[in-house]
Amino acid sequence: MEKKIPKRISTAIVQSLAAGVVPRVGLEYIAVGRKDETTTLLNDLDHSVSQGGASFRLILGRYGSGKSFLCQLIRNYALQRNYVVADADFSPVRRLTGTKGEGLALYRELLNNIATRTRPDGNAFTALLERWISEVQSQVTQQEGLSPTAPDFPKAVERRIHATIDNMEGMVHGFDFATALSAYWSGYQAGDDTRQDAALRWLRGEYATKAEAREALGVRVIIDDGSWYDYIKLLAKFVRDIGYQGLVIFLDEAVNLYKISNTIARQNNYERLLTIFNDALQGKAEHLGILICGTPQMVEDRQRGLFSYDAIRTRLEESRFARENGLRDLSGPMIRLETLTHTEIFALLLRLQEVHAMHFDYTAKLSHGQIQQFMDKILNRLNAEQLLTPREVVRDFIAVLNIMHQNPNQSFEAIIGSATFTPTPSADPEALTADSEIRDEESADKPYKNFNI
Repeated sequence: MEKKIPKRISTAIVQSLAAGVVPRVGLEYIAVGRKDETTTLLNDLDHSVSQGGASFRLILGRYGSGKSFLCQLIRNYALQRNYVVADADFSPVRRLTGTKGEGLALYRELLNNIATRTRPDGNAFTALLERWISEVQSQVTQQEGLSPTAPDFPKAVERRIHATIDNMEGMVHGFDFATALSAYWSGYQAGDDTRQDAALRWLRGEYATKAEAREALGVRVIIDDGSWYDYIKLLAKFVRDIGYQGLVIFLDEAVNLYKISNTIARQNNYERLLTIFNDALQGKAEHLGILICGTPQMVEDRQRGLFSYDAIRTRLEESRFARENGLRDLSGPMIRLETLTHTEIFALLLRLQEVHAMHFDYTAKLSHGQIQQFMDKILNRLNAEQLLTPREVVRDFIAVLNIMHQNPNQSFEAIIGSATFTPTPSADPEALTADSEIRDEESADKPYKNFNI
């Protein structure tokens, strides 16, 4: 490494990778490969989202192939480019829509995880509103020559506040969104914390009934399971109007939509996904980028995957010219992650050793030959060429480095040559369990599905 990595960042890298999860920070120190994918996704931000358009991308890859890593890398780049970002994982209680408020739960998670360049760790929604008001006050002071103590200062600030808010009143649910923002400003101006909190609760979708919201703010609607996406579009327009490049949302673990056992509920979620796709690519959304991570099976399964819904299949399916010639077309909405080459994995392990050595303040000991020896050990498994993923290799390698650091008397060859050293299984146990549950459900519904004459 050419420069010292801050201890906070190296700690996050080492601990996260050892646990098999993607670190929030420091990805630029260990990123290898994925150049084409990264360039394509950043072009979406520079040439579409920042210019008033929208983008939709579905990132496909096996468990542990680097989907979350790529999205986290793009998230960090987006923050550096002055975008507002928000991320959430799909789960049984967080979906695109549902009968028990699952869509609203996803919206709340996105709002809780909003981040900006100055607040990269999330929980930045309140700070975003405070920054907006503070900047408006600074503009009034600089451009109109009014001091904060001048009698006309509050009215001048209010005019600029309403100039921003009025831009959204023509959009779907824009009037109510503007009313909540206006209530937040009036509470801020009057020092009324109760009114500010009420406006924040409404914007976060925390009111359960319309009557409660009307009593607190005079707003006749609330954000619910059917309307939350409209407010995501309003939020994208708002953050652009207050000085950011746009809003980028990241939705991971989309395989949880595929796992929905109820056919109607699953199809409803696919319909909502189709609505989001159409809005993004037909120009109905502005300054909004959407990245969703899933597995190939979740898309390609004609029984219950996205391709079971013809309207989605015809939009996502790659061109037959690319398929028949074995070529990649990164201009489409779906990006498939290719397996990292041996050279890229080797470069990744070299960087990991440097980060590990810098974190624990020792001199890196492993030679290139020893790292190659480790890779050979991993690749000697049956079908390793097809099943190898970065997550497995990284976890095993970090484990070896940790063992060597804690047991300086043990040699590298003795550790990986031990009969008890077994590479991490190539399949995600949770994924296998989930797939098994799906197969069991299908078998129960169709007992003669696999019966052939």
